[in-house]
Amino acid sequence: MQIKILVVDDEKELRDVVVKYLEKEGYAAIGAGDGVSAVKMFHDEKPDLIILDLMLPDIPGEKVCSVVRESHDTPIIMLTSKSSEEDRIMGLGLGADDYVVKPFSPKELVMRVKVILRRAGVSGNHDRDRAHDELVIDEDAYVVKRNGRNIELTPIEFKILAAMSKNPGRTYTRDQLITYALGYEYEGMSRTIDSHIKNIRQKIETDPARPEYIRTVFGVGYKFKESK
Repeated sequence: MQIKILVVDDEKELRDVVVKYLEKEGYAAIGAGDGVSAVKMFHDEKPDLIILDLMLPDIPGEKVCSVVRESHDTPIIMLTSKSSEEDRIMGLGLGADDYVVKPFSPKELVMRVKVILRRAGVSGNHDRDRAHDELVIDEDAYVVKRNGRNIELTPIEFKILAAMSKNPGRTYTRDQLITYALGYEYEGMSRTIDSHIKNIRQKIETDPARPEYIRTVFGVGYKFKESK
């Protein structure tokens, strides 16, 4: 199953950025803007990890943490603008697994998420070495093989293919693929992705005109074939 992470923060812009970074790493990220919604989503969605802001508009994050800890040991990373040693000790004393002070780097937060999940023994379907029938994608080695034969992809092509293969069956828009492959600051044409997809198909498909792995979702974007 795909690892699910609940991001709780009343700052929508910050919440959306964190969600995007998590999705880029293959996690299923969902967001809540207040404590009441967070508690409800926790019970309904049963996330594997919670990123929790302490300064919420209704009930404080400390209360949300306490509610979770009453019955679950779900890992919690607290977000706060309070940086004193006493505040950190208090947060960890409530049952948090980590404590991140704002402002923070989203990349660093994602790394902390990975460490906490690994420590908790949580694993999902976004392994960095994935086999799809004859096609093997190894993110750590930066290698793609089909039937044992190495396939040479450009860095952008590799990022696009790796992102899509993490979530077979999920449809990605062109803008989403640009974000994963070229970064959030890229301002070029979204149709640039079409050229990259064409090149990838030429390299990994037996018949690029009738693609098996990367399929077009007309009017939306592309998706990687679902596993059987």
